[in-house]
Amino acid sequence: MARQSKPTMSRALQRRENIAGYLFMLPSLIFFLGFVVFPMIVCILTSLTNTNMHDPGLIGGNFIGLDNFVRLWQDPTYLDALKNTFVIVLVSVPTVCVFSLWVSSAIYQLKGPVLSAFRCIFYLPVVTGSVAVTVVWAWIYHNYYGVLNFVIGPKGLGLIDGRINWLGDPKYALGCIILILFTTSVGQPIVLYVSALGNVDQTLIEAAEVDGANDLQVFWKVKWPQMMPTTLYILVITTINSFQCFALIQLLTKGGQGTNTVMYHIYWTAFKLTEQAGHFGYANAMGVMLAIFIGILSAIQFKLAKEK
Repeated sequence: MARQSKPTMSRALQRRENIAGYLFMLPSLIFFLGFVVFPMIVCILTSLTNTNMHDPGLIGGNFIGLDNFVRLWQDPTYLDALKNTFVIVLVSVPTVCVFSLWVSSAIYQLKGPVLSAFRCIFYLPVVTGSVAVTVVWAWIYHNYYGVLNFVIGPKGLGLIDGRINWLGDPKYALGCIILILFTTSVGQPIVLYVSALGNVDQTLIEAAEVDGANDLQVFWKVKWPQMMPTTLYILVITTINSFQCFALIQLLTKGGQGTNTVMYHIYWTAFKLTEQAGHFGYANAMGVMLAIFIGILSAIQFKLAKEK
């Protein structure tokens, strides 16, 4: 019996389907080009000028080449903000991933409403507005009537002798910011890891158990490789979110007490110092460098994930 050939689509029909597909994509494409690609191009171009927001035209000021980028590495305020940003990234990214994996491993076998309740509890800070979350944490950290000082103070657990100004002391302020960022970042990774664990091939797990593998070996040799794409995605988005930490700084410390970050410094330079020439272009140079750092770290994470 002759094998029937697969029916082919005429060129005219293919062309009509392609046109229809592009028309459906057009609104999103216009939005992407107008609000993502175009601002990126303008940011790169203005980073090579000494423009500020008072200069006329889309790209005002004079072309100064790479002077803004050279100036960055001679600016102690920027270097301090860069150091704080990397501290936030290096602390929050691993802790978020490890904690999310631990919690998801503990709850993914739960059934029905119990699992849904845990998902809701951990995901709630993600969908709650950053201002509302920040107000709650500001109340917790308050040095006079804050819950934290009350719980661990002399009238509570007695771990400290008196009140601590958590957000006003450089010894504690950055750690407090990292803790808030941690609590608002674990929700999505937990949900993703629960789904990834549920999609692991059970036949491989059963085969490993039959061969005498313990729980740790099953996780490391069977579950972990199958969860690597999810882990890579979590690492990338957590890294980007940590680099872009701004709202917490703006609402709680305004960059003081050793909590200045690159994102907040960009905002301060671009919108608070515009009366001095060159600060808008200088702020865009910081933004370009931040994008480069994020790209480099993301590439390293992709490389390490592929080797696994």
